[in-house]
Amino acid sequence: MRRDLVELPGPDVAADFTRETIVVVGTGAIEHHGPHLPLNTDYLLADVIGGAAVEQAAVDGLDVWRLPTLAFTKSDEHSWAPGTVWLDWDTMYRTCVEIGRAVDTMGAGTLVFANGHGGNTALLQVVLREIRKLYGLKTFLMPTLIRTDPPAGEGLDERNLGIHGGAAETSIVMHMRPELVDLSRAERWVPEHLAAFRHIGFNGLPVSFGWLSSDFGTGGVVGDPTQATTAFGAKLYDASVAQAVASLHEIARFDHKQAG
Repeated sequence: MRRDLVELPGPDVAADFTRETIVVVGTGAIEHHGPHLPLNTDYLLADVIGGAAVEQAAVDGLDVWRLPTLAFTKSDEHSWAPGTVWLDWDTMYRTCVEIGRAVDTMGAGTLVFANGHGGNTALLQVVLREIRKLYGLKTFLMPTLIRTDPPAGEGLDERNLGIHGGAAETSIVMHMRPELVDLSRAERWVPEHLAAFRHIGFNGLPVSFGWLSSDFGTGGVVGDPTQATTAFGAKLYDASVAQAVASLHEIARFDHKQAG
């Protein structure tokens, strides 16, 4: 079931969209992911997983459509690396808010950003509130790659630092587009010294910090892609699509007036 909004004639949007209609916009990135992964890794996460979730949710009966995935976003933490194409924060902020304006004009009631790039998250949180304030839309941000354990119960030795180009991202691209991955060029790039901090770090630790991907002496990759497998990628893909579909079902019935 194709749910690409841009394939509709304009009058159909005007006639058929209601405040029950959900519009999903993927937010990816074109940025350095080391020598073993393509520049469009995060774009693939947003576009492929987000698209699969929208199509499944539509089969389930939701009135959900998607706009084209944004390729160029806030990737300035990788701006030092050739191949990265990034927008300044204010350019992306205005772009996303203006997309909200257009979705409101369509007559839809909900806008969801399906995000494949962690560097977008903080800015998109601000965008959600601004669109809500200006246009009254229900606004949401959901990830397109979730954390899950590898199959067969084995663990990953990334010391909770596998955030960019590591085992998870490499595995899922191996599943979606195996021809784009070159494991012969992969190395372990884990900044081991950061694992000694209990409070400062990534993946849910309470204290965050400003960083560039060139800060850690790891060639711009933070993680261990040598632990990637296609089986792990398949598990990540299935779990990520399933969570995104479940999230869209919750979004469809969410009501601010009953929240809390």
